[in-house]
This record gives sequence, C-alpha cells and structure tokens, in this order.
Amino acid sequence: MPFSHLSSPLQKAVHALGFTHPTPIQQSVIPLVLEHKDIVAKAHTGSGKTASFVLPILENWSAQTHEGKARIRVLVLTPTRELCVQVAEAFVALSSFLHVKPKVVSVIGGEKIGEQLLEIQKGCDIVVATSGRLLDILNKKQMDLSRVSFFVLDEADKMLDLGFEQELGLILESLPQKRQNLLFSATYPEKMQRIASRITPCAIEVSIEAEAPTLQRITQRVIEVNKENRAPLLRELLRENDWDLVLVFMANKRAADNIAVKFRKHSFLAESFHGDLAQEDRTWTLQSFKERKIRVLFATDIASRGLDIDDVSCVINFDLPRSSEDYIHRIGRTGRAGKEGLAISLIDHEDKAHFALIEKRCALKLTKEQIKGFELVGEAIQKEKGNAPIKGKRKSKKDKLREKGLL
Repeated sequence: MPFSHLSSPLQKAVHALGFTHPTPIQQSVIPLVLEHKDIVAKAHTGSGKTASFVLPILENWSAQTHEGKARIRVLVLTPTRELCVQVAEAFVALSSFLHVKPKVVSVIGGEKIGEQLLEIQKGCDIVVATSGRLLDILNKKQMDLSRVSFFVLDEADKMLDLGFEQELGLILESLPQKRQNLLFSATYPEKMQRIASRITPCAIEVSIEAEAPTLQRITQRVIEVNKENRAPLLRELLRENDWDLVLVFMANKRAADNIAVKFRKHSFLAESFHGDLAQEDRTWTLQSFKERKIRVLFATDIASRGLDIDDVSCVINFDLPRSSEDYIHRIGRTGRAGKEGLAISLIDHEDKAHFALIEKRCALKLTKEQIKGFELVGEAIQKEKGNAPIKGKRKSKKDKLREKGLL
C-alpha cells in the first residue's frame, strides 16, 4: 500500500496533495527515519526528498505527548530563503489532518529579526532556517535548541558553497548530543563527507540516481551563436515559440539585472532574480512568475535548486554553468511533475570545450545547431600561453616586498 508506513492523518494529507505513490527516495528514506536511523542521502532536486523527511518527522512528532509551551524539536537548515519557506510550507501542508498540529517558524534573512524572535519565544515545534539568520539568533542567546530531536541539512552541498563548513561548529555546540541527523545532498564532494562525519559517525547512506529519468523528459538543444547575438536570438526564440514560462540562467547578478531591463524595453514581461534582491522583492518576483505576471525570469544559479515551480516550459542557459552538476540542476527546473520540458544552451567558440566537458560528465552527445540569421561566425580567439613557472624559482613574499621598496 502506498505510504503504508504512515498513520491515517498523514496518508490523508498526502492524498489531498495529489501524491499517489512514494518516489524512490521516499521509499528508501521514510522507513529508515521511522526506525530512528541517521541518514546521509544523495538525491537530486525534484526527487521528492522534502517529503521523505517531513513525513516521518511528523509521524514521530505526532506520536509524542505535547503539553505546555511548545519546545523546538526539529531544526531544518536550508541554503536559500526560498527553499526555507517551501520546506516550512511542506510541514504545514502535510500536518493539516493531524489532531495536534505543530507550530512551524521560518527563520530567514531579509525579514525583521524581531518578529521571528517573537514567534520563537511564543513557543514553536519546528524551525526551518537559513544558517546565517540562525546564527544571528543564537548569538543573541534567544533560542533554545537543547531539546532538538531531529537535525536536518537540506541541499547540504549547496550550503557548503556558501561557507557553511565554518558555521557548522557553532550550530552543533547548541544541539544536544542525542538526536537524529538527516543530511540530504545532490552531490557528495569530499567536503560533504567531512561535515557528515562531524555530524554523525554512524549514518546509513542512501543514493538515488535521478538524472536519467529526469533527462528523458527534457528535450535538450544546443545552439551555436556569437556572444553579441545571444540576446537578439533569445528574443527571436521567445517570439517564435509559444512558451508559457521561461527561466534564463545568467552568469552573475549584474548581467541578470541588465538583460531584464533590455527585454522589458522590447515589451517582454521580464524580471531578474538573484541573491542581492531584498526578501520582499524575491518573494514578489517568484510569486509573479508562478502567476504568469512575469513570463521570462533572468536568474543566477540561486534558482537552480529547490524552487517549487512545476510549469517552466523552457530553461535557457544564456551563460553556461560552471559544472556538470549545475547543468543538471538548471535543466531540472523544466520537465517536472511528469511533464515534458525543453532546455536550450547557447554556446560560442569559447564555450565549446567547456560544453564538451559537461557532455562527457553527463554522458550526453547533443547535436549542435545554428539558427538562420544568427549563425556562429569567426574563430575562437587563441590565447597566448605564458612561460610555465620554474619549480623552486617563484619569488618569495620578501622578494616582492623588497622590489616594491617596502623592506
């Protein structure tokens, strides 16, 4: 029976949300969490991992007695504000049929810390937080984590990119030694292994390789075009195709802002989305995109993980991602919830070698195409190679200072 490990109220909530069968990550993780095992799970975005920890945590939490003021029993850390809000919403939605419902508080930057502190001090059961704001509150000694039973790291590898390894020690000092640890990561680099061993020495490893079935639903195209013609080509593609929502990935925040302004001048419903936006603006932008008030969203890689938007018609790699893992995460924003998707990468001469590496690591071989009127012309600029440094002949810091007359 689907979700047979769960109590009737949770099964009712699951079916009310339209889920009929557990995903592979849910099948593997839910029973282990219910058995009070520590987990280190490798699962990609869109695999259903949020429900894989929310459901068994709620199952265990609902079996406990709840008298007096609520105490924090669950702490979930996420890398982005958007994912934080989505996880908190999942706890609320999936607990909707429980006799006693947990109080869930989101703790994120970009919003007034005083209001968040007030919600915590009134009593709460579950805190979902970004690490920076959590540390702000811990430093004020305004949060008691001594009764935490569940400690969850969601998108742990992305948190490492944001410097989480340095912050981890301060958070662990605030947690009780006896707790259940659940770590979820899309990739498992060496740094991830280090923090996993610091958090728990006896975790069960679960690995769900979700790329293959995801990619089967996504048509991938590669268009060769000179850099200066990428924006005109994109405008042409948007006019020619009946795409509902288009997510365009840019290399940096400034580029996202600049191109959004230019596309609005060409009458496109376009906005930018990145980490420098105020939280109010980030929330408004995402909601407007979901409601189709914005049709083209120019974003940095902050949008490649955890955004709950199931109807993205097309993903455009205006700028290529740095790694093959980021490529998978980006194109995984389309083709969700069983729908077909489309992903297009725009490359020029200088991008060819990098894209070939992405293809190799993702086991892909994609046909390169050109669009009439936007053909790739010219040749790759040959970079001059400098003389290789001679081992043992590098100038010391003292030599450099001496040359500058500082010694």
